[in-house]
Formats: sequence, structure tokens, C-alpha cells
Amino acid sequence: MNNEFEKIKCLIIGSGPAGYTAAIYAARADLKPVVYQGLQPGGQLTITTEVDNFPGYPEGITGPEMMNQLKAQAERFGTEARWGIVTSVDFSERPFKVFADDGKKILADTVIIATGASAKWLGLESEKKYNGQGVSACATCDGFFYRGKDVAIVGGGDTAAEEATYLAKLCKKVYMIVRRDELRASKAMQEKVFNTPNIEMLWNHTTKEILGDFSGVNAVLLTNVKTAEDKKIDIHGFFVAIGHNPNTDIFKGQIELDDMDYIKTIPGSTKTSIEGVFAAGDVQDHHYRQAITAAGSGCMAAIEAERFLSSK
Repeated sequence: MNNEFEKIKCLIIGSGPAGYTAAIYAARADLKPVVYQGLQPGGQLTITTEVDNFPGYPEGITGPEMMNQLKAQAERFGTEARWGIVTSVDFSERPFKVFADDGKKILADTVIIATGASAKWLGLESEKKYNGQGVSACATCDGFFYRGKDVAIVGGGDTAAEEATYLAKLCKKVYMIVRRDELRASKAMQEKVFNTPNIEMLWNHTTKEILGDFSGVNAVLLTNVKTAEDKKIDIHGFFVAIGHNPNTDIFKGQIELDDMDYIKTIPGSTKTSIEGVFAAGDVQDHHYRQAITAAGSGCMAAIEAERFLSSK
């Protein structure tokens, strides 16, 4: 039976900044890592145009270009990056059994999970059309491009409130589009929003359509849920802050998740509830969600995997 299985010292599932950084460190430690790149090779950054907040790029860099560079760096040290997705895992005993959509069956001594999280979207065609051209799901990543301009943000929770106040420091005006007549955000965050003079609340509104032209977004059409009246506001940036879903479906029942389905790690480490399985990046971090913090945790995961293997 075991003849069918390929033996791998360090398997990395996912290929954003966390996965590729883990691969760079694991390859340099001679763990001969194999990376399954997943449905979106390069992760969320591949749908971001400019990345201006990653250290070492004074002129900025595009998301796809940066991910290609990280991948090339990992491959330079002997990482094998594979197309395809992992479809199921069995963490009940070591080595761990992992199955991929290319038909490969793997026995892995260690696994680093770096499958990330996916932003929740409204589901509008125009949202897809202008993604990266005025539509964004990350104010801290993209807010800088809208300095001195009017923008809108949709959402009513802590993330939306936090991102609205962040945008308010950069932008002329921030419209906050909220479906209900109150925010779900914590009282402290609500106070921050209400005390920021350039945030205008648009209560009881939903987004009907994002409008724009060849240069990107220039307006948004809203509907009042109580009166059914439509209202158009002129904006240059449209931010969606209705939450993220961690990409953990295949790990349910195999590993401990928190109440939001993010992988639980031991504080100060990337260790999970299963010895020899580590988690890095947004799949275990719903707080920072930045490329640089994901990369840092990828480095931690590889070092911990290497130490784990040395101790066995």
C-alpha cells in the first residue's frame, strides 16, 4: 500500500507570502519542501495591483510580480512548487496522509498549512469588473492610493469601522454603507467612527451597482432598504469590509479550529493541536492580515518544522 505513497519531509499547502517564505526557509534547511500552490497560486496578493507597504520595495511592486519573485527564490533553494490543490488530509497519525487533485498520495513528516483566507464579496458583477481598479477588500493595503479623494466602505462590524477610520486619515470623505440602522462594531469602535468628522453614515442602504469607466470606479449606486429609493454617490474607491472566510474546509475534524474556523495555534508559535502540523499566515490570523506578518509566520513555521524533525 505504502508503495503508492510519495514520501515528503515537509509539505506546504498554499502559496502566498506565508507558504513561499516557509518554503525558502525549509529549502535552506534541506527539508526539500514541496508546495501545493492551490486554486490561487500566489494567494490574495495576486488580485492586488500595487504593493507599497512591503519592506524592501521603495518604488512599490505589483502583487503578482512579488509572488513570482518569492516563488523563484524558494525554487532557487530547491523547493518544488506544484500546480494543483490538496483535496483531503488525514492527520490521525504520522507520517500524515495527504491527497491532491493530481492523483498524488503523499506521506508527509511535517505539514505547514498556509491556505490563507478569502475576502467575502457582495457578489456583484461590477465588483468583479473593477477589482483592483477602485474595488478593494483591504484598506490598509490600498487606502494610500485614494489620498485626498472620496471613497465608500461597506460593512458594519469592527473591521469596517476600523478600516473606515483608517481611510478617514487619508481620504477627503468616507461614506460608510450600512445595511441596518446601527453598527455591529464594538462600542469603542463605534465611538471612533462617530467622532470622525469626515465619515458620513449611510444607514439602511445596500449596494446596487458599482459604476465606472476605463479609468476605474467613479460612483456607486445605492438602494435604501426602507424606501426602495436609489441614490448615486461619486467616489473613486470602493472598499468591501464584510469579513473573510479562512480556507480551512479540508481541515475540519482534523485539527482544532476557533469559532470562526481559523486554525488555532499556540500563542507565540505556529504549532497547531497536531504535533508536526504548523499553520502560518491568514489561515490562523484574522487580526493583522498583512503580507509581511504572513511572511514572518511562514519563517516561524519552517523553523519549527525543522526543529520538530531534528528532535525525532
